[in-house]
Amino acid sequence: MTSNERIRVMVVDDHSIVREGLKHVLEQSGEFEVVGQAADGEEAVRVAAEVSPDVVVMDVMMPGKDGVEACREIMEFAPETRVVMLTVANEETAVLEAVAAGATGYLQKETDRERLLSTVRGVFRGELRLPAEAVRGVIAAVRGVAEAGDAADAAGLTAREREILISFAGGMSYARIAEERGIKPVTVRNAIYGIQGKLGVTSMQGLVLWAAQNGLLDDYDPQR
Repeated sequence: MTSNERIRVMVVDDHSIVREGLKHVLEQSGEFEVVGQAADGEEAVRVAAEVSPDVVVMDVMMPGKDGVEACREIMEFAPETRVVMLTVANEETAVLEAVAAGATGYLQKETDRERLLSTVRGVFRGELRLPAEAVRGVIAAVRGVAEAGDAADAAGLTAREREILISFAGGMSYARIAEERGIKPVTVRNAIYGIQGKLGVTSMQGLVLWAAQNGLLDDYDPQR
């Protein structure tokens, strides 16, 4: 894989040792090129505008402008950029705030190397990588607004599309959904795009909220 084919990543953390550690892990894999670094939210917004990364891996808690606010601003001028929030805890409110700001991934800082690489790789492909606790938080926040069957039927979702949406909104990757259903990951991705079109939803976060708001996740077990 050449540098031109690598996923371009920007790393944001107020501790230089964390930034250097993330850079080392990402670049050592051969899949990623770290094209920028920032030590706070203000710098993150400025550098993101300069280097146009594919993915931003960003700490939530930083002095001055925090990661959630920086994510929101980056989404305003670069909506195709994927943001993975990095934190010391999976506190539900913080996760939901990050998702609302436009983040498509969320990791704890003590995560292992493979989980980090898998998450950055996944969000680059358009997946939503959230901890199970966050999925439960979304369900609790908006549960009971509509009946699952009525909403899905009204939207014109097929039974297959409904099942794929439930799995995706529940935090499963394209690869895992494909494995469970005996199909290819690209087929899952195309199905997600089709579901977005039927629902009139423009973001991956919107799919999760729609599924939770309309009851599709009421009986979903994030640990399965």
